[in-house]
Amino acid sequence: MSQEEEPTEGRRVGIHPLIVVFGVIFGLWLFITLIIPKSKNLPNQGPETTPKTPVGLHNIVSTDLIPTYEATGTVTDMKAITILVPPATTDSQVVALLQYFQKARLDNSLDTLLPPTTPGDKLGEFAIADIYIFSETQYGVSESAKALGRGAHAPGEFYPSSIPYEVAMENVRGHYAIDLYNKNSPERASLGFGEDETGVYSKRYQRVF
Repeated sequence: MSQEEEPTEGRRVGIHPLIVVFGVIFGLWLFITLIIPKSKNLPNQGPETTPKTPVGLHNIVSTDLIPTYEATGTVTDMKAITILVPPATTDSQVVALLQYFQKARLDNSLDTLLPPTTPGDKLGEFAIADIYIFSETQYGVSESAKALGRGAHAPGEFYPSSIPYEVAMENVRGHYAIDLYNKNSPERASLGFGEDETGVYSKRYQRVF
């Protein structure tokens, strides 16, 4: 052995153990951060999620009893009727009433329950109709039907009304629309009020049928 070569006994050979430890820790951190998804970054799927478009409940059925009701107003040129039910009426009872009116129409007996909107029409006494259900006396009147019939975009200064469209709309408990001349959609009903054509819907809107 030459005098310049030193014995290797006792000398550390290879990677320092601390470097290995730090490498393992860094690798685990990378794995947790980049690979395992964090639930806090996932979109909230709880009950607070609000859909951008109304949720349809087509063909739902209520077995509840229908509430007492009264036809409180008619608007002949708009083929509209306002109905008043008690303030304590539940949504399930409103659905039951909508189904009751629908069954009567199909049985050709709706004219025994409500004043005809198209008397003498070839398609029947209710060929075209808008039936609005309210549970507050001040809104279950013809003025509400007029405001709703004119629509959301009618200029208010040309149609002075004691009940603004937005107020009438939000107080509708149920709406039954009939148009037998529209073969694709002869009838529709909803809790609340909505206009598919304009995309305007009340807060309580839910399609029933």
